[in-house]
Amino acid sequence: MSLNIKPLADRVLVEPMEAETKTASGIIIPDNAKEKPQKGTVVAIGNGKKDEPITVKVGDTVLYGKYGGTELKLEGKDYLMMRESDILAII
Repeated sequence: MSLNIKPLADRVLVEPMEAETKTASGIIIPDNAKEKPQKGTVVAIGNGKKDEPITVKVGDTVLYGKYGGTELKLEGKDYLMMRESDILAII
């Protein structure tokens, strides 16, 4: 997949994973009750700041805050643009 977008500075473009549609016990979750996913895959990264290089790389699966990032829709898919500091962990 090739996106024509290059994040600037310490920003990272993340493709969120799909929200769970079923609970562990098999109950189907309706669309209006689904939680926002907090896990995704890094698809593009910026160059970092002068004294702070980017530590994540394209393809990493990351955890981020529930309300972190700005939602974008590119080529029919949903993405989140966030600062690297909004990422909590690499899985």
